Amino acid sequence: MAGTTTSDNHNLEDEDVYNASAPGSRRRGREIALQGLYALELSGDSPAKVLRDVLSFHEEESIIRDFARDMVTRAAEHHDELDGHIRRHVTNWDFDRIAIIDRIILRMAICEFLYFFDIPPKVSIDEAIEMSKLYSTDQSGRFVNGILDAVLLDLKKSGQLVKSGRGLQNASSGEKQET
Repeated sequence: MAGTTTSDNHNLEDEDVYNASAPGSRRRGREIALQGLYALELSGDSPAKVLRDVLSFHEEESIIRDFARDMVTRAAEHHDELDGHIRRHVTNWDFDRIAIIDRIILRMAICEFLYFFDIPPKVSIDEAIEMSKLYSTDQSGRFVNGILDAVLLDLKKSGQLVKSGRGLQNASSGEKQET
C-alpha cells in the first residue's frame, strides 16, 4: 500500500545513515536519479542497466549513490501509480505535453511523499521546484509547485501520507516537520 513502505532495499539502520548524510547529499542523489530516470524514459532499458550506466559516471560517496539508486528503483517500480497522481491534477492539459523533465521531477517528489517516509513533504516540494527551475523551463517551478501541492493535499485527505522519524512523528499534516 502506498505510503506504508518504510524501505524496500535496506533496514532502519540505513535510514539513520540517510538522516546523518552531509547537507546536499540528497540533492546530489536527486540530480543523479533525474539523470537515471531521464535515461530510463528515453532508452526503454531496464532500471538495473540504466543505473549501472549512470552510476558509472559518478564517483560520489555511497550514501549519495544509494539514495539515487533507491529513487530510480522506486520511481520506476511505481511509475503508473505516480503518473496517476499527476494526471488527476493536470486538468485541461494533455499529460504527454508536459515536459519530460517536469514529469520526472513530479514523479520523484510524489515518490518521496509515498515511499521515503523520513523526508518531509515540504522538503520534497522545495527540492522539486529548485530542480525544475534549474533543469527545465522558466515556468516549470510554478507548474511543479501547483501540481505537488494538489497531490499532497489529496494524499493527506486520503490518509496515504505516512511520515515518521525525528521531527516527523505523526506529523503528516506538516505542523511538526523539520526542513
